[in-house]
Amino acid sequence: MKNPKKIRRPKSELPFRLNLIFFVVFALLLLLVGQLGYLQILYGSKLQAVVNRTDNTVETNNVQRGVIYDSTGKVLVGNTAHQAISYTKGANVMAQDMFNIANTLGKYLEANDTELSRTDIANYLLADSKNSKYYEKKITNRENLSSKAVQEKEIDYIKNSDIKLSSKEENAARIFKIMNGAYQLSTVYIKETDVSSKELSEIGEHLSEMPGVKISTSWTRSYPEGNDIKSLAGTVSSSKTGLPSDEVNTLLAEGYARNDSVGQSYLEKQYESVLKGTKSQTAIQVSSGGQIVKKVQQYAGKKGDNLVLTINSKFQEEVQKIMKEASKNAGGQSTGGYAVVMNPKTGAVIALAGADRNPSTGKMTDNVLGTINEPIVMGSVVKGATISGALMDGVITPSNNTLIDEPIKVAGTGSKSSWFNSTGSANMSVDASRALEVSSNSYMMQLAMKEGGFKYSSGASLSGMNPNVFNKLRGYFEQFGLGTKTGIDLPGESSGFKGPTGSANIGKALDLSFGNYDAYTTIQVAQYMSTIANGGYRVAPHVVEQIRSSKQNGKMGAVQKTVSPTVLNQVDMTSAQRKLVTDGLYDVVHGSNKYKTGGPLAGISPGISAKTGTAQTTTNGKTTVTLSLASYAPSNDPQVVVALALPGLSTNAESDNMTAAKKIYAAYWKYVQSKSTLTNPTKATSETAAQNLNSN
Repeated sequence: MKNPKKIRRPKSELPFRLNLIFFVVFALLLLLVGQLGYLQILYGSKLQAVVNRTDNTVETNNVQRGVIYDSTGKVLVGNTAHQAISYTKGANVMAQDMFNIANTLGKYLEANDTELSRTDIANYLLADSKNSKYYEKKITNRENLSSKAVQEKEIDYIKNSDIKLSSKEENAARIFKIMNGAYQLSTVYIKETDVSSKELSEIGEHLSEMPGVKISTSWTRSYPEGNDIKSLAGTVSSSKTGLPSDEVNTLLAEGYARNDSVGQSYLEKQYESVLKGTKSQTAIQVSSGGQIVKKVQQYAGKKGDNLVLTINSKFQEEVQKIMKEASKNAGGQSTGGYAVVMNPKTGAVIALAGADRNPSTGKMTDNVLGTINEPIVMGSVVKGATISGALMDGVITPSNNTLIDEPIKVAGTGSKSSWFNSTGSANMSVDASRALEVSSNSYMMQLAMKEGGFKYSSGASLSGMNPNVFNKLRGYFEQFGLGTKTGIDLPGESSGFKGPTGSANIGKALDLSFGNYDAYTTIQVAQYMSTIANGGYRVAPHVVEQIRSSKQNGKMGAVQKTVSPTVLNQVDMTSAQRKLVTDGLYDVVHGSNKYKTGGPLAGISPGISAKTGTAQTTTNGKTTVTLSLASYAPSNDPQVVVALALPGLSTNAESDNMTAAKKIYAAYWKYVQSKSTLTNPTKATSETAAQNLNSN
């Protein structure tokens, strides 16, 4: 037999490409081992430091706001300390951690003053991982959605369902909501006030179970002299309300946290930078694992500086009472009353009083700031500015200023006249001073026509009168403070209201001349009369006299700043021109003419100079009047100005303004300044007032 042919078997060998892959992998492993060895030998210690490194950050906490004092040192706005429960959110704290803390804290603390929305409830439930997994299963097609989209659908599911929390869960959800609003290493109040002794005790025993929860101190504003001052002082937001929504971005840029307290209105807002103080600062080291390694207080913080006001609180209280009584007693369509008392030489406001009245119900509401933001058609009080403007314009002079008071009759409008001469039976010659004494409307209208380049004759049309007369009259008024902002150190001041102008309204220029067209605030009337009283200097009113620090015992400290009088402009009148006006204001009260309008004020001591006003108005569709008054005392050396307005009175009201003024002056000499330091009043000389202002 022949041997069978030997069968050849294929060689067992790795393909070339597979060998190549193994070689490359082996080479890369060698490189990796080499690199690890290199890093371990040369950079091992540095890399270990990176792993163990700490982040440095600063924790801040609020301090007490500054106190607001009156001019005699009484505390008007202070701080009341409260034991509070706060929470400081640690580094890398997760929603589950806050969920657990909120549920634990909820066993011992009631947080009923926090509102819960359906979104808040959803956020609370989903913070727990078990709840999150449960509601995740309710979402269809979740496999095709991102984690963020799934979470949004979970929130929508809970919001639109009828899921209800138990009372305990609701309380925990309120606490969680507050905690969830905190930034990393920021502090929020869970409960600022009304924490019971039981709550404090139980929380204190279990603080170790609730990381970040503390028993701390909060402050709220208090008003030892009564709440009336709140309408001047303004309000402060709480940590619950946070920063005002319309200013949040600006305040955040200035370093505020969203839950910080901030002045929201009036003095609290105007002087926020002074009152807020400086937050305490604590340096915190946080490990890469999120643990706080070290806390060191760098700065203990500084309580806000204090404001000392020009307001005398006792006098303020009396003036407020006087104006409320005057408004209440007026009845009918009375809409309230406003009064300003100020020093004409310095602009220091000694009292701001205001009350609104609902004509339908008679209900009274304090509105001190109505003195700066409620424009009112004042009537004849403005006539001192009208005559001053005509003198400066040159249409009358100190030696040539006599006109005939007679009814003014122009084409297209009814007769306009002075209050005592509607028929023309009392026509008489009056000079500038006498025109003020008897409150001549006719005299003022004739001045306006002269300034408008119009030669008056009975029955003539005003079409030839220059419409620029509106600007001219208002320009002179503004030099005294009428129709322009006074510069008072309070936000929200109104510049008043100006009626339409132009040829179509040319007849209204006559009404403007005697105060029955444009509307002014009471503070503007006070500034106007102060400008006359001090010799022609328009001084900005102010309610803050000093800014002072605090001593360690909390008492008022050293003076940081004293507010000096700010002269906004000087009225360019000669002494002879000013004397015509001041003599007229003196004669309003002390003159001999039977038509003088301020006779009931003659009994005031020291003697005053004044201008009364009556404006024809309409309130709730009924014909009414506004009674006003602008005055200063003593006439020979003005120390105080009183301006007031009572709008919406019945047409037979005659002396409510003067009755209120008498009471205000009596209170001033009783509570603010002693009469014994004053000389007997004589007619004022403008030079005396000007010299007194320059010496301040």
